[in-house]
Amino acid sequence: MTALKLRILFDGAMIGPGKAELLERIGATGSIAAAGRGMAMSYKRAWMLVEEMNAAFAQPLVASARGGQGGGGARLTDTGAEVLRLYREVVTRSETAAAAPLAALEGMLRGKAESDLSGGK
Repeated sequence: MTALKLRILFDGAMIGPGKAELLERIGATGSIAAAGRGMAMSYKRAWMLVEEMNAAFAQPLVASARGGQGGGGARLTDTGAEVLRLYREVVTRSETAAAAPLAALEGMLRGKAESDLSGGK
């Protein structure tokens, strides 16, 4: 399967498939810890990525509340939801624009049957 993975590098910031997935999971679960667990990521790493994203954008992407008796939690802000939507739009448009050249590149790859002809040599 051929896939296009896109990272957008800004001056001093980046968003790519991992951060986008983290934002999606935070939106779905309401929890940074649960989002990180779902990605086999430590809570510390997930928090670090959230802090990095919040610091990079003019408005925070994730709002969080401390745990305790009332419970904690996290949610995407309106800005976070919009950043995620725009990132997904860039990926979709890029996939559409790249479909023909990617298919041509894929056609140039050595096929599995062809590579097996070498007898493992």
